[in-house]
Amino acid sequence: MGIDRLPHFLGLGVQKGGTTTLQRLLEQHPQIWLSPEKELHYFSLYFNRGRHWYSNCFADASPDQCCGDITPYYVFHPQAPERIANLLPDARLIVLLRDPVERCLSQYFHSRRLGLESLELEDALAAESARLAGAEQQLESSDGFHFGHQEHSYLARSRYEQQLNRYEERFSTDQILLLKSEDFFDRGAQIWDRVLSFLALDAIPFPQSFSPANVGQGEAAAVPEQVCSHLREQLQHTYYVMENRYQIRW
Repeated sequence: MGIDRLPHFLGLGVQKGGTTTLQRLLEQHPQIWLSPEKELHYFSLYFNRGRHWYSNCFADASPDQCCGDITPYYVFHPQAPERIANLLPDARLIVLLRDPVERCLSQYFHSRRLGLESLELEDALAAESARLAGAEQQLESSDGFHFGHQEHSYLARSRYEQQLNRYEERFSTDQILLLKSEDFFDRGAQIWDRVLSFLALDAIPFPQSFSPANVGQGEAAAVPEQVCSHLREQLQHTYYVMENRYQIRW
């Protein structure tokens, strides 16, 4: 029988927050093993496949390596926190948080580029509530899937306080590392040291050739300021909670 390997840490999200860049950086550390396939989605889309399937995803890791799973849907999926807590109660959790409005717009244009979104921006935002109706109930099943919840959740995914609450109910604060995506890109070496310290790994130099991965094409710059202002109003509570509870300000 093979060794039952499970991850020591998870990169929970957020989508369009820099998780691909984080994965590529962590892959360079000799004490870390990540599945070549980013986004295993076990706690979100493939929970019905069972523990053995998930453990098998880490079978190629060396016994002394720290295993990780970076899947940005985890932070938003309503069932993921409980599933993770039941299987990995001692896991270390990393969350990259990008400016909520910028993240929202980046997700929209990402979906447009991939052919997952046919509506214009304002129409897509207006349709979001209807598109997400009934999603959480549908996702209660171990094989539950809801296309709109995963691909059309622009505003909902930027309401970080709701997502973090679900994890803080199940994990201690010292198990969760919250990072600003903007700091990650602007002060990479400093954030890199924080990540390695959080994971209790040996310090190694920040790669000189570092560059962000999976970046957009700058489409958000053409979004009218009126639309951006309206988004900020809709996400006002998120900004307030992030600043006053977590000391994170954009």
